[in-house]
Amino acid sequence: MRKLLLIITIALASASCKSQATTEAKATGIIPGAERVSEYLPFIKGKRIGVLVNNTSMIGKSHLVDSLTRLGVKVAVIFGPEHGFRGTASAGEKVGNYIDEATGIPVVSLYGSKRRPSEEDVKDVDIMLYDIQDVGVRFYTYISSMQEFMEAAFEYGKPLIILDRPNPNGFYVDGPVLEKEFTSFIGKQPVPIVYGMTIGEYASMLAGEKWLTPKANEKYAAFSKIQKPGNFNFLIIHNANYDHNSKYILPEKPSPNLPEIQSIYWYPSTCLFEGTSLSEGRGTDKPFQIFGAPTLPKTLFAFTPTSRPGAVSSKHYDEVCYGWNLSGTPEEVLKAVDHKIQLKWILEAYKLFPDKDKFFLVPKSGDMKASFFSKLAGNNELWQQIKDGKSEQEIRDSWQPALSHFKQIRKKYLLYKDFE
Repeated sequence: MRKLLLIITIALASASCKSQATTEAKATGIIPGAERVSEYLPFIKGKRIGVLVNNTSMIGKSHLVDSLTRLGVKVAVIFGPEHGFRGTASAGEKVGNYIDEATGIPVVSLYGSKRRPSEEDVKDVDIMLYDIQDVGVRFYTYISSMQEFMEAAFEYGKPLIILDRPNPNGFYVDGPVLEKEFTSFIGKQPVPIVYGMTIGEYASMLAGEKWLTPKANEKYAAFSKIQKPGNFNFLIIHNANYDHNSKYILPEKPSPNLPEIQSIYWYPSTCLFEGTSLSEGRGTDKPFQIFGAPTLPKTLFAFTPTSRPGAVSSKHYDEVCYGWNLSGTPEEVLKAVDHKIQLKWILEAYKLFPDKDKFFLVPKSGDMKASFFSKLAGNNELWQQIKDGKSEQEIRDSWQPALSHFKQIRKKYLLYKDFE
């Protein structure tokens, strides 16, 4: 499969790029693809590019768009995903099109009335480029945005560059694998909640497994056969000095409600509370580390969610909630997560919740298949297993056949040394 992709592997960035390396990169030796400017600048110099980026698209302290503009690259259009180009919009908030004040470049939202660029949007674009930090969790929507960006590029015949970035949850694979009937924007593909791949690896899998639209798959297969030296249709710029044992602390928060690495480590486990009556900690300074509800025992940890930028509205705002506080140092949280999704908290919460019929958020239809919880889980079994009092081990055992199958697929597309 890798022969179908032109993937660059070179050592270090140019001296100009080195001077902008982040403190984290200097400390760990990990250099994200975006910082290896000398490896992709020759491909985009003199071209008009369309970029899908957000606040994490940084080269040191400079945004990718600003850096490229200073280097003389013509950025024709900026596409913005969930939370917007600058990363300040609340979760789920629809963002419209506008002109970026700092650069004068038009910004087209891909998290409002549409999810992918139109042919009109890219008519004056020579190359499309993607650079957004992922957190390695299926229901984190940037991989869905990337998929639709890829599909548009392939369908419209536009060369595509993906600037790879390290995955802060890239050191394990776990969780239920999404079943096809639960496909949505928070889960488009049959992958587990934690898939253990960088965005470059994930994009390679989307193309290699033909998980894109029929037209995009057809176009990709056709141009993969005719690529010539010096030309490209799909290019991935590697991270340097990264592998799947790396523990990468993000230099920028990837979204308003993942403000620190502790929230990112807990997110695969505690985001399931979004499909329940419990607050998942939005509106606090420790989202996804703190969770609870007003009706849980008052002997538990107490907190009060409030409206704030990036979390304007959610559950139980201005109500005293009782639950759990899983915060700690990054090392403490990493040890508590223990390389797997932790189900004990949701099992304990259900056990203590007084009105079991109101624990899961049930859609108006009354059909849990259509519930947000089932979309997060990727199946219609997890909520029933919790309700039936299944043990964590019994639930985990039910995931294993599909997990094993996914792991075999995953291995075909790894670009870096694995943790296994």
